[in-house]
Amino acid sequence: MKNSVDFSGRPFHFIGIGGIGMSALAYVLAKLELSVSGSDIRPNQITHRLESIGVQIFSTQEAKNLEFVHPEPKAKVVALNTQQELPSAVKNQLPQVICSTAINTNNLEYKAAQELGCPIFHRSDVLAGLIANYYSIAVAGTHGKTTTSSMIGYMLLEAGLDPTILVGGEVNAWQGNARLGKSQYLVAEADESDGSLVKHTPQIGIITNIELEHPDHYQTLEEVVDTFQTFAKGCKTLIGSIDCATVRDRLKPKISYSLYPDTGADYTVTNIDYRADGTTALVWERGKTLGLLNLRLLSKHNLSNALAAVAVGRALGLEFGEIAKGLATFEGAKRRFECRGQVNGITFIDDYAHHPSEIRATLAAASLQVRPEQRVVAIFQPHRYSRTLAFLNEFSESFTYADLVVLTDIYSAGETNPGLVNGEDLANEVTKQHPNVVYQPSLTKVYEYLLQALRPGDLVLFLGAGNLNQIIPEVIATLNVPATAIL
Repeated sequence: MKNSVDFSGRPFHFIGIGGIGMSALAYVLAKLELSVSGSDIRPNQITHRLESIGVQIFSTQEAKNLEFVHPEPKAKVVALNTQQELPSAVKNQLPQVICSTAINTNNLEYKAAQELGCPIFHRSDVLAGLIANYYSIAVAGTHGKTTTSSMIGYMLLEAGLDPTILVGGEVNAWQGNARLGKSQYLVAEADESDGSLVKHTPQIGIITNIELEHPDHYQTLEEVVDTFQTFAKGCKTLIGSIDCATVRDRLKPKISYSLYPDTGADYTVTNIDYRADGTTALVWERGKTLGLLNLRLLSKHNLSNALAAVAVGRALGLEFGEIAKGLATFEGAKRRFECRGQVNGITFIDDYAHHPSEIRATLAAASLQVRPEQRVVAIFQPHRYSRTLAFLNEFSESFTYADLVVLTDIYSAGETNPGLVNGEDLANEVTKQHPNVVYQPSLTKVYEYLLQALRPGDLVLFLGAGNLNQIIPEVIATLNVPATAIL
């Protein structure tokens, strides 16, 4: 884009404002007392939250949304980098229109914005502008971005640093996916899925790992690496996990962390205890012990995420005691091993895992919580035809820690079905590696199957980035009704 995003008072209009990334930006801008509006054809709790702080929401995406007249900007418009007040006499102008990659150029509202001459930006341009105006910490990586960025944000919040936070999940500590702080610090999740990661130039960048996850955008792992290398060059300080060989060899982070002391990482751990109720480890900094870290989160991938947070905290000058105290009470983001309820001795977990590596890690964590006589039941909705086809073999091997696997059809996420793969094809592949696999073609069928298949003691995980989790309340409610009441 030739024109940069204007934060001095020009209004913003988001097409698809209810998305997790779009809504976080809209929330922060609205809290900065900028004029914000947006449209979304699926109102949800996120859009309701935005409405509660004064954001105008349209339930359709059409040209007339851009015809309404914006009021004069409010009296206090805050300069992002100085926190000083700017003059309020900013002329009423056409809004800056913000879109995500999900918005098609044939979208009527988008076409109207073009015809009116509105400046149009990708959501990443807004995030890049915010990152440039703060002392920013941007978390990137194929897996673990939301948990790691939320963990860092929470740690800084508990340490009294009052950060601005934008993450790809909802966190109870700030009651959503974003908060506006009053300090110079900003913590943001930086997404690589569409290549826009290259726009960000944070003070501190974190890379958790690198894999090919988005075959709809990248053809090869090398293309993914190129994106991360460009991001790395834009970071003043790069922190990375050298347990990922690609991060270690291709990016060579300035500050490194690892779960294995013999790697020579700057931050590492010993005396690890993975338990059903959390994780404990002794943390080392460049050969010297810092102290004991206690986490409520499970398994080694979350311990690795916590090490990234430790590295950030120390880079900012925090004492380890402050870091450990904050991390000890962090409960995680929603849809990241989120317990949705218990009924008849059955525990229901909602998790966003949708890549083979994420599924494997999540089920490994689940296996820590069950006794030998209990079952781990994995229910998975594949996400995108391109991803399912590209990783068919990897998916087939990712359910090792589950006792029962229930698969349903693919959630398209807006992709056109090329007719090359479906949920039943995936089920057939998983069956080659796992002895207990069931395929149910729809969410209704999954619901009906679970009512008769689940038994007391089961730990049930709903896995995927689609809409599978929508049936969780219904399953719980039905199982909670006494049999006599059903009759």
